[in-house]
Amino acid sequence: MRVALVTGGGRGIGRAIARALGGPDTLVAVAARTQGDVDTAVSELKALGGSALAIQMDVADERSVAAGMRTLREASAHLDLLVNNAGVGGGEPIEGSDVARWRRTIDVNLTGMYLVTREALPLMREGGRIVNQSSVLGRFGVPGYTAYCASKHGVIGFTRALALELAPRRITANAVCPGWVDTEMAAEGMRQGADATGSTFEEFRERALGAVPLKRIIQPEEVAELVRFLTSPAAAAITGQTYNICGGQTMD
Repeated sequence: MRVALVTGGGRGIGRAIARALGGPDTLVAVAARTQGDVDTAVSELKALGGSALAIQMDVADERSVAAGMRTLREASAHLDLLVNNAGVGGGEPIEGSDVARWRRTIDVNLTGMYLVTREALPLMREGGRIVNQSSVLGRFGVPGYTAYCASKHGVIGFTRALALELAPRRITANAVCPGWVDTEMAAEGMRQGADATGSTFEEFRERALGAVPLKRIIQPEEVAELVRFLTSPAAAAITGQTYNICGGQTMD
């Protein structure tokens, strides 16, 4: 049986990824900071006929990551797929900004990925797959989002170096860069943008999606399908790459 670990799997994109990877031949370990989100996602996977394991984990906390990985090791002696999806959003102008907020963004989005990957690799079998969640803001900058942009640019650099490091074990590592995705995190980002620009949520959303060449928001299931491909046998020769799924927001 394949074993997959999805961080931030309790809601949004992570939950869609957990569903996409699930099935009778795969044990999906769903990790998230909030126990209720984890339990709901695991119940959903089991109702669909899959095997699932709940892991409460704060990826930014080294001890929490270690404890979560112990739970995984108790359930399985190996790991095949790792999806580093956990993340936080939001931003603020850097002048007068909150240092604690900066650190939390970097700790969750970048250091958390490092901590989970470090603990997961001893379990990962040859030929395993790692997919790291970046963002279109890992491709370009946005005013007021220095911490988020820095963290998501870092995910891409981490992925490229990791791919080379793990190539002798035939473990691939790739990154995904979504644009606006129909999740609560994106909605909160739009609300913040609306407040900052003195517009309504609907006005900001219309402008934001108007700047997307395809003029629409991405669904979590679309991101999940890309991740499923990158973790499939068909993607065995793909490593160190970054894939945009953003409706054409960026073409780099």
